[in-house]
Amino acid sequence: MIYAAYIVVAALVVWLSILASRYIDMIDRSTRLSGAFLGGVLLSAVTSLPELFTSISATVFLDQPDLCMGNILGSDLFNMGMLGVVVMLSIRLFGRAACSRSHIIVVGYLTLMYAALGLRWAGAISLRIGWFDLTTLVIFALYALAVRHLASENGEESSAAEDDDNDRCTLSVGQIAARFTMASIGIIVLSIALTYITDAISERLDLGAGLAGALFLGVATSLPEVTSTIALFRMRNYNIAFGNIIGSNVFNFLVLGIADFVSSGQGVYGFSDHKVQYLLLFGSIATPLAAAILMSRRPFVRFVCAAGMVICYVLFLL
Repeated sequence: MIYAAYIVVAALVVWLSILASRYIDMIDRSTRLSGAFLGGVLLSAVTSLPELFTSISATVFLDQPDLCMGNILGSDLFNMGMLGVVVMLSIRLFGRAACSRSHIIVVGYLTLMYAALGLRWAGAISLRIGWFDLTTLVIFALYALAVRHLASENGEESSAAEDDDNDRCTLSVGQIAARFTMASIGIIVLSIALTYITDAISERLDLGAGLAGALFLGVATSLPEVTSTIALFRMRNYNIAFGNIIGSNVFNFLVLGIADFVSSGQGVYGFSDHKVQYLLLFGSIATPLAAAILMSRRPFVRFVCAAGMVICYVLFLL
């Protein structure tokens, strides 16, 4: 029954996350915000709500910092692996797409976040200031810089697809906001339940908190990002799709910092589970490959980089 409960709850989280993403898209359809900002900040924040509340639950209620680390790093690595898959499957069309160069800058900030975690694991930056770990302060600063950079983008490319879809929306802004709020509340409740189910599964299978977080929590809470990205790729909206994955990974690191803050000084940066260390290693390798996909104009190079992202996730599983 516990495995059936996991499947049902995960499916509901995905469904509600997709609904929330659609409502956000309706609200922001008439704005001139850039595609990079829409995908990298707004859509990614919505689809990353499960990571936020599952990580806080794992830290505060279950006292499982490795489960939190496994959830965040596992989600990020899974996102990169799935992004690699969809890029490989649409390599020709993706090569002709116009993606914002801002994504490269954001990937750079994401790489620095991985570097900060690596230094924390090595003990180079283990200072705590009250409830704040120095690593948390670094993550907060890098996230603020990434959002500021995306917010400075102009919105000329975001309005191209507005006219075709404007008459499809028959709801008022108030109605959309109300439905988005209800979907978000459902995501919060189900995500907390998913944390407890995952903890029970990890104990039953003796997987260890890090692996359970990476497999069950990491994959389940990443399904909204993957589902929305696949849909955007099918619509050939590669700019927002790419920004959704990169923005979600950056937001996940922000979640890690928030979880560290609410842990009342106990901290979440636990590396006792060697599987968490593998997640850190392979995530650090896969992330720069995403920037290389955007920087290169050669389809073969893009295909190799995308394949490398997939291989990183497979190697972790092995």
